Amino acid sequence: MNNRVPSHAIDPIFVDRWSPRAFDPRPMDQTVLDTLLEAARWAPSAYNYQPWRFLYAHRDDAHWQDFMSALIPFNQSWAANASVLLYVVSDTLMEMKPGEANPNHCHSFDAGAAWMSLALQAARSGLYAHGMSGVDFDAARKVLDLPDRFRPEAAVAIGYRGDPAGLAEHLREREAPSARKPLNEIGMAGRFVG
Repeated sequence: MNNRVPSHAIDPIFVDRWSPRAFDPRPMDQTVLDTLLEAARWAPSAYNYQPWRFLYAHRDDAHWQDFMSALIPFNQSWAANASVLLYVVSDTLMEMKPGEANPNHCHSFDAGAAWMSLALQAARSGLYAHGMSGVDFDAARKVLDLPDRFRPEAAVAIGYRGDPAGLAEHLREREAPSARKPLNEIGMAGRFVG
């Protein structure tokens, strides 16, 4: 199923991790989710500020429908079968001294590092985590009751692999690990080459 081959020797976790849309709707134990969150907790961040927050709902809990409602309809159609729906949020301000908040230029970058840690731990644990930018971010802000200084970055469907036959046909066709751009298109010595 996974025909991805790296150009250089890397840990297999990087090519084995992928983002399916077919989820099995079984529940996830909180201790399993806590393991993923623990991995995210250890991500690097500027000044060790750790600007990320992960707000989550287990399927069918009191927050599930509200969390689902902030996804665009396309993502709702398949994410509804995930075990957990999680929103990655970042603090746009940094308080190195209490009460002295300054803009945090790295908040999204650092939250991305934490998300990747969560995604890799999910893969290592036999789970799947599918990040989504297909979110109504204004609706998410309201559903999550976010203070102004926090920015919703993305949503993540987390769960167990399901049967792709349960997906709409146009999604079944895409239910495989995707390729990546060649290394020479993303890594370049010196100045930017577009």
